[in-house]
Amino acid sequence: MSIGNSPGNSPEDDRPSVGRALQQARIAAGLTVDEVSTTTRVRVPLVQGIEQDDYARCGGDVYARGHIRVLARAVGLDPDALVAQYDAEHGGRPVPTLAAPVFEAERIRPEPRRPNWTAAMVAAIVAVVGFVGFTLFSGGNEDGGSTVAEETTTAKPTPTKHTTKPTPTKPTDQKPEPTDGTESAIAGVPADKVTVRLTAEGGQSWISAQDHNGRLIHEGLLRQGDSKTFSDSKRIDLVLGNAQAIKLFVNGKEVKDLAANGQVQRLSYTKGDPEAG
Repeated sequence: MSIGNSPGNSPEDDRPSVGRALQQARIAAGLTVDEVSTTTRVRVPLVQGIEQDDYARCGGDVYARGHIRVLARAVGLDPDALVAQYDAEHGGRPVPTLAAPVFEAERIRPEPRRPNWTAAMVAAIVAVVGFVGFTLFSGGNEDGGSTVAEETTTAKPTPTKHTTKPTPTKPTDQKPEPTDGTESAIAGVPADKVTVRLTAEGGQSWISAQDHNGRLIHEGLLRQGDSKTFSDSKRIDLVLGNAQAIKLFVNGKEVKDLAANGQVQRLSYTKGDPEAG
């Protein structure tokens, strides 16, 4: 006799916990706990505790949610979905309360302003007086007005000669823009910097990039078909979680023979030849 699922079960009961989901995604991206800690600035004991669904070191639900969001972005998961799962497993997010009762808002509503009839009457009187004065002034200067009109109509404008000739401009030679992705990558490289361009052509890969001072420029999941370009005055350090999926250009030259599928590759390049980087 088969036993069916109980009415309370749902597909969400079979999903991994928040910590387990983060751990599986990190392993799939080819990252260690130390590497995730370095890129997210979350200490190693906290990363290990969260992956075991132990949030005692986080210092409260607010900090736990923040750590979950940062770790989810680093391993390519949806941070909102994981935070929502965490809330469901830990009693939910507290319901916000109104800052003041509704009747308080009603009490401070301003009363509608009444029309200012006095100001309207004064404006109307000023308009009438002005119109009457303008009519009297115009009637007393009809002769002068007609004379000015006649003089204006008989005056002819003096034609002016345009002696300036437009200077012919020599059309500049326009070079067609390159249509191939390799040519555009080579043409757009500045000579005084090191420039790397990464395109996920064989799948997705987790990537990170740092400048010559060790400052993190970018980290996250590069999905298939997406590209990223980084530039620095001296050196760029790269970490590729799935190096074989990446098409890499350094200083306008394609770098081939990267690591095998699924392997992590650490690379460093300068303004010189990519082979020397």
